[in-house]
Amino acid sequence: MRLPNTLYSPPAGATRWQRGLFYSAGARIGLFAIMTIVLTIGLSHVLKPIGLVGKDASVLARGIAEMLLRAVPAIVAYLVLVRLIERRPLLELSRPTWPAGVAWLFGGAALMAVVVGTLWLCGAYVVLGPDTAADWPNIVLGAGVGAAIGEELISRGVLFRACEEALGTGWALLISSLFFGFAHAFNPHATVGTSLAIALEAGVMLGLLYVATRSLLACMGLHAGWNITQSLVFGVPTSGSQMHGLVASRLAGPDWLSGGEFGAEASIVALVACSLVSVALFLLARKRGRLVAPRWKRGVAYTAPVSAV
Repeated sequence: MRLPNTLYSPPAGATRWQRGLFYSAGARIGLFAIMTIVLTIGLSHVLKPIGLVGKDASVLARGIAEMLLRAVPAIVAYLVLVRLIERRPLLELSRPTWPAGVAWLFGGAALMAVVVGTLWLCGAYVVLGPDTAADWPNIVLGAGVGAAIGEELISRGVLFRACEEALGTGWALLISSLFFGFAHAFNPHATVGTSLAIALEAGVMLGLLYVATRSLLACMGLHAGWNITQSLVFGVPTSGSQMHGLVASRLAGPDWLSGGEFGAEASIVALVACSLVSVALFLLARKRGRLVAPRWKRGVAYTAPVSAV
């Protein structure tokens, strides 16, 4: 069975202990996590002496530091994982997937515009006026670019991909979505309900986007476009964190409609909009033959070059 996916198969000559310690799905998730944590700690100690963090750092410097801390450790750890441990090409970040990244950047912005526009029509989004304290570096670099790169490498690049390799697309989608949702459980104003909302709308949608395109850049683009548009353009909290965008706004009405203090991501409007996109992505993935059965139900793992994205 030839799968047009980024599944991984250990080297044929690998011993049992090598498979368990380096090549198994669980081992690779653990190695990536350890590398990312160590690199994040190391990078944080480097940024302070050069003035990018601390109370005296400028707004731009703090935005750059936030982006670097969120993205660089995950990038380095992912490169080590793929090139040195898995020893395979980076198909999910290869040139054929770049157009999908750009397209879905605008797609994420458009999707958030639909959500906020619907809230406005329902009277749940109210513009108060221009926000003179706009913090674009933190929104664009930190919550946008940095979060999109780091979180997608972790959630889709490592966790989803490893789980799909072993358990198939369905279980990988469930596990990675719940992880992604509850990774936001410690954000301001977060509840079990908001974490489930993030899991169902963003976790499922981004997971299916990866399945349909096999492009991590597509996931990063959607993620960044959604976050940047949400806070910078509309002044809405991103996953509970209120940042100053170009306009000051407030969400009104019942929390189930507006999302309350957590933001529009906890709104029924966002859940419905993202679920519709998820259904379309599922149908596209099935049409392209990119849904993966559990390992015990398929013959051969892996991997042709990515073509249509």
